[in-house]
Amino acid sequence: SCTYLYIDKSMQDHGLFQAICRVNRLDGDDKTCGYIVDYKDLFKKVENAIAVYTSELDPGDTPDNDPQILLQNRLTKGRDRLDAALEALHYLCEPVQPPKSDLDYMHYFCGNTEIPDDLKTYEPQRVALYKAIAALLRAYANIADDLEAAGYSQSDITRIQQTLKQYTDLRELIRKNSGETLDLKPYEADMRHLIDTYVEASEPRKISPFDTMPLLEIITKIGIAQAIEEFPQSIRENRQAIAETIENNVRSKILKENLSDPAYYAKMSALLDEIIEARKQKAIEYEDYLKRIAELVKNVEAGQDADTPTQLATPAKRALYNSLLSKTAIASTTAAATKGIYTSTRETDLVERAIKIDQTIKYIRPDNWRDNGGPKEQMIKAALYGILQDVNEVERIFLIIQQQPEY
Repeated sequence: SCTYLYIDKSMQDHGLFQAICRVNRLDGDDKTCGYIVDYKDLFKKVENAIAVYTSELDPGDTPDNDPQILLQNRLTKGRDRLDAALEALHYLCEPVQPPKSDLDYMHYFCGNTEIPDDLKTYEPQRVALYKAIAALLRAYANIADDLEAAGYSQSDITRIQQTLKQYTDLRELIRKNSGETLDLKPYEADMRHLIDTYVEASEPRKISPFDTMPLLEIITKIGIAQAIEEFPQSIRENRQAIAETIENNVRSKILKENLSDPAYYAKMSALLDEIIEARKQKAIEYEDYLKRIAELVKNVEAGQDADTPTQLATPAKRALYNSLLSKTAIASTTAAATKGIYTSTRETDLVERAIKIDQTIKYIRPDNWRDNGGPKEQMIKAALYGILQDVNEVERIFLIIQQQPEY
């Protein structure tokens, strides 16, 4: 990952060559070269060190049989990289349909909110966009203070800076619309430790308490109306953009949490589809739409309905209960349901069964029990069979148990 080498002492030959090659080692696809900042005017010695090293190489050791190691001018190479990064982003965004409004970009990179799989399907395009913009920012930063020296006119510099802002704004737009903004909460304690230990500064003044929160959490905490005020202006001024941003964030949350509680999040996905369809067909007023989507956000973020039995106090218990409930619903016919199959007694039985499974797993699970079908997993399945008395049901419930961090 070392990219810059600052030379502040005299070196020569192999010692110098080994030092400068520290920046020539790759650690990922995004590193294409290293930079040498020479305070000792060792440029000639660098060239000599390279010549000494390459003279000792066997030509057969390199793919093209030409063991040349090139030193390149930073500004010339920097301009080439900046121009290439701008061109790559231009071609990446070229297929976006005119007039290339924010909604057009959202549709191209996030898909149609009516199609549940679109957000996942369009993920490679968003990843390509994020990488291309990151490459542009790196290329610009490397020569930002020397743009004129690199051969850009003042009008070129203004155009590049405007283009840079457009692409960074686009990245923020797509991240918010797809629900892919980084949630820093899991890293907060470690970041505070680093700041408290190594950074000295005056007392910070918090401008907004919501800048690092996921959108769904903001809506849950302060309400949907105030949350919309936190959107970028380009989204805030367009009702369809607001709706699709919220819908994509809900869809993203459902996709992320689906394996941990498939029955519950399948129900949430179906409710989202209904709300989207009602909005598209203009079957509900905008204010009613906001109320319904806000209620859905609340349930998705909480991971449970408001009427969930209070005994189900953990995500794992709720996932087990929801799975058992959905299995019962599938097994019952509509006619049977209308005759009262779903009574409070039946739900009480399912709650008790979910709690019993939870207690059993916590009691009998061995350490590091996830062993790819090994004896530890078979021990858990055997305990499940004692409760469920159904091999297929054991396999179905076991998949849910595997996804629960508390186990």
